[in-house]
Amino acid sequence: MSYRFMRLIVFFDLPTDTSEDKANYRHFRKLLIKNGFLMMQESVYCRLLITPTAEKAVLDTIRRHKPPKGLVQALTVTEKQFGQMEYIVGEASSEVLNTDERLVLL
Repeated sequence: MSYRFMRLIVFFDLPTDTSEDKANYRHFRKLLIKNGFLMMQESVYCRLLITPTAEKAVLDTIRRHKPPKGLVQALTVTEKQFGQMEYIVGEASSEVLNTDERLVLL
């Protein structure tokens, strides 16, 4: 069986004007972290996926728990495309997993 590793990148811009907006922001951010996303930069989170089925399940979870206001976008790229990301300013964060060397397939 052949697996094609992918990265799901979620971009979001949520309002934080009221206490309810702030609570929605915190809830959405915690949902991403609970589902295995790592922060690439502020309001940009990424997760490694091994199958299109996993991608669909994660996207369905995000859709079910979407915040009532703001902007949430998702982009799926292959691991090869993700690895070709060019850093114009700054360096890669050590918190983002850039390899699958510790991935165990059962």
